[in-house]
Amino acid sequence: MSEPGFQLKSARESLQGLSRHGVFVGTSSWKYEGWVGTLYSASKYEYRGRFAQTRFERSCLEEYAAVFKTVCVDAAYYDFPRASYLEGLASQVPADFQFALKVTDAITVKKFPNLDRFGARAGQLNPEFLNPRLFADHFLAPCDTIRSQIGLLILEFSRFWPSDYSQGRAFVTDLDRFLEQVPKGWPLGIELRNEGWLQPEYFERLARHEVTHVFNSWEVMPSVSEQMALPESRTCPSRLAARFLLKPGRKYADAVKAFQPYDQVREINPEVRAAGRALIREGQTDPARKTFIFVNNRLEGNALGTIAAMIA
Repeated sequence: MSEPGFQLKSARESLQGLSRHGVFVGTSSWKYEGWVGTLYSASKYEYRGRFAQTRFERSCLEEYAAVFKTVCVDAAYYDFPRASYLEGLASQVPADFQFALKVTDAITVKKFPNLDRFGARAGQLNPEFLNPRLFADHFLAPCDTIRSQIGLLILEFSRFWPSDYSQGRAFVTDLDRFLEQVPKGWPLGIELRNEGWLQPEYFERLARHEVTHVFNSWEVMPSVSEQMALPESRTCPSRLAARFLLKPGRKYADAVKAFQPYDQVREINPEVRAAGRALIREGQTDPARKTFIFVNNRLEGNALGTIAAMIA
């Protein structure tokens, strides 16, 4: 059997049909020039005969949303989103489009990594880690302007080290305290990067607050299929979510180097495709529960092709 390519018309029909059954399949971010010619039309972004990068990044979401019904806004992870920014995104998509936003790392980082963007804070403890007031005032408040179109808010916790927590139970206690204090009614999801912390106590606390465990394919995590097989891993009756980001065992920087400019699938991963199909089937059996599946270019080289295989 030949590799299924991304066909615009058939993908649009399949994805929109799935969304009517509560299954939303999309990508992590959307501003990729490597998708020009498959998802995007180059002529829409030309200025004086040349491809205009600024015009593309400012307005390509509208063309994306003509095919997909959801997207994960990764940009919100790096800075608190402004209401005007979110309203600008919402103005480019239909009313039934669902956004997932990664919660800003000022909330989810316990110790700032040694990266240039953190400046003098690099290597320091974050005094605002899991601060419910900061989360409510600086993240949820701007999100309220487009609340009807927010399908999922993902608190992504990068891998914790023993210097952060001596055991997962202490993190679960801090997380539980945070969830007790944040405003209710928002569609929250938790994405962990510590394999050993996927324990019954963790799932029980999420279930108590009706917060979704986000299945994730990542360097140091068990596969999505293995996570799906864990008892009690469906922690929320109204939402199911997964992010297919990296092949387990592969470093992010290596994937970037191998797969840029993300214009084609370069490495087929049968396991993740099977997991995606299984989640789609599971979501279709329970349309009262929304299912969100997001695919990253760093998984196989081209998220469009991976999605085409999952929905084929």
